[in-house]
Amino acid sequence: MSYPKNLGAIRIAILFLILANIIWGAGFPIYKWALAELPPFTFAFLRFFIGALILFPFVAKKLKIARQDWRNTFLLAFFGITLLIPFLFLGLQLTPSINAPVIIAVGPILLIGASILFLKETLKLKVLGGTLISLLGIIVIIIHPILVDGFSGGFIGNLLILIATVCGVIQAVLLKKLTVRNNPLTLTFWMFLIGSLPLLPFVIWEAQTFNIVADITIKGFMGLAYGIFFAAILAHYFLAYGIQHIKASEVGVFTYVDPIATVLVAVPLLEEAITFPYLAGAMLVFLGIFIAEGRLHYHPLHKLFNREKGLIGNS
Repeated sequence: MSYPKNLGAIRIAILFLILANIIWGAGFPIYKWALAELPPFTFAFLRFFIGALILFPFVAKKLKIARQDWRNTFLLAFFGITLLIPFLFLGLQLTPSINAPVIIAVGPILLIGASILFLKETLKLKVLGGTLISLLGIIVIIIHPILVDGFSGGFIGNLLILIATVCGVIQAVLLKKLTVRNNPLTLTFWMFLIGSLPLLPFVIWEAQTFNIVADITIKGFMGLAYGIFFAAILAHYFLAYGIQHIKASEVGVFTYVDPIATVLVAVPLLEEAITFPYLAGAMLVFLGIFIAEGRLHYHPLHKLFNREKGLIGNS
């Protein structure tokens, strides 16, 4: 049996993507917990601006981005930080945190479609059927608050998280293009710095009612620390490294682990309830993803331990 020459790097990439999604999955309830004490734009700005400052000493001698990639780097920062994080935080303030990873789980389907359109990756014949089933599951979760409470904050929160998911798909496609010629850690630094700066006007607006020095609590500080060191620096580096070695259409599959991490944290931390509509919607989402993927070896852990040539995507 023959093996790919870069099998070691692929295995590390898969492990990093699993770890990144565990961090992000656990982060949803932690953010919701901290957002009770910390305004969303201030939280988002500090998380990534401080993250950029921490990364700077590690990339100070390799800040160069290929000239033809600066436009996409700005777009990466705009969609991956400036838009994605505020939409996610605002959504988490309005809806249970356990909804977030299930809504975001539709990302693999969207990412496959985007990869086909923009990266010319191979079309999967079962994508359409799986997409429709997954979207049905997302609709169940998103509109459930309407059926119970009308057009309440829960519906708006779910919708904002869905918009954040679309931003995340754009981020993954751009990262795939950019990591071909650029260092992942350097890209992470520029994404954090460029993406956080447009949030400043909103931070100044929030400062009228919130003093970061006087008003921050232990809860806010702990959420911010987790967001900076784990979810921002560590997980985004894991993502940038992983997407360098894995097909963009396959990166989204690692969001399968997010709901598990979210529930394990959300239930004891926030006492959130797992309802029947949530379970029904989640089952439809993952059934659709399974049909669209069509092969058992796309499960993240199976990919990590599978050694057969050709089963692990590489481009």
